[in-house]
Amino acid sequence: MPINMKWLSLLALGAIAVTALYLWQDDAVTPAQADIKTTKISRETLTREVIATGVIRPIVGAEINIGSRVSGIVEDLPVKVGDTVEAGQLLAQIDSTPFEALVAQAEADVQVSRAEIALAESTVKRKQNLAADGYSSEADLDEAIRDLNVGRARLALNQAKLRSANINLGYSRITAPIKGVIADVTTREGETVAANFVAPTFVSIVDLDRLEVQAYVDETDIGRVFVGQKARFKVDTYSDTDFEATVTAINPKAELQNSVVNYIVVLDFEGQAGRVLRPEMTAHVRLRMEERHNVLTVPRSALRRQSGLPTVVVERDGDWTEQPVRVGWRTDQRVEIVDGVREGEVIQLNPS
Repeated sequence: MPINMKWLSLLALGAIAVTALYLWQDDAVTPAQADIKTTKISRETLTREVIATGVIRPIVGAEINIGSRVSGIVEDLPVKVGDTVEAGQLLAQIDSTPFEALVAQAEADVQVSRAEIALAESTVKRKQNLAADGYSSEADLDEAIRDLNVGRARLALNQAKLRSANINLGYSRITAPIKGVIADVTTREGETVAANFVAPTFVSIVDLDRLEVQAYVDETDIGRVFVGQKARFKVDTYSDTDFEATVTAINPKAELQNSVVNYIVVLDFEGQAGRVLRPEMTAHVRLRMEERHNVLTVPRSALRRQSGLPTVVVERDGDWTEQPVRVGWRTDQRVEIVDGVREGEVIQLNPS
């Protein structure tokens, strides 16, 4: 059946009209209604910081290597890596039999010396009485007094030997000097240790509550770091947590890393915000230099350069306008705007 040309003309005119209406509506969409990422200019506090990388380490005295001061067979080793121990808790027991025998021998020697002194004192008194009656010479009395003094000296010597034997007996029982976590165990039950020249290490203890951060600060920034300065840091395992810290020391000696001169800045922190920090964790440190309060700021992504000048694209009267601005402080994320825009105005992010 042939198509009426009149109907074809009407259909063509309708299609043209719909297309024109669509194009008109598309042109009528304002920039603010388009798919553009925007934000409002706001007032914030900007903090200028020095960024450094550091390492968590135990403070001096918080990590201890514990060994034996006497030789013998390891009879008992009741701890393993990861155990938490209290100060005074048993770490290892050396076979105490030979030390107990030495204590018993020293005690016997002391008793013998006391008996000899008692006999010498009696002899001196008898010689004194005989000398007074003319039945003993002065030489005999002097000899008796000398024997008494020698006996007293021998008693003192044996008492010192007894103390030494008791000390060595005490050394056979090795206890924890501090509270902490067992970090390393380097011997086993049944092994024989020799402590003649160097005390063999049995275990290492680390007190995880006594840690510090050693941050490596570039030589270009070290002049702005001072003791008492506030800082914060993150560790990779707790990337959502900021730990507050304070600068306690700046090492005077520099360290060369990858041809860059760095100085170690020691940071003290209290409390771990319910987290467990461990030695050798990498710390991402921010040292606070200065702060500016209640200043107009925009994200760094909102800035672009036009003819060498910083500008933002701001919405005014329903249209986007390229607006030159004067900037102040910059941080990693935001920039201070000194002049050119007002608080609350809408600007584009990542303007093309």
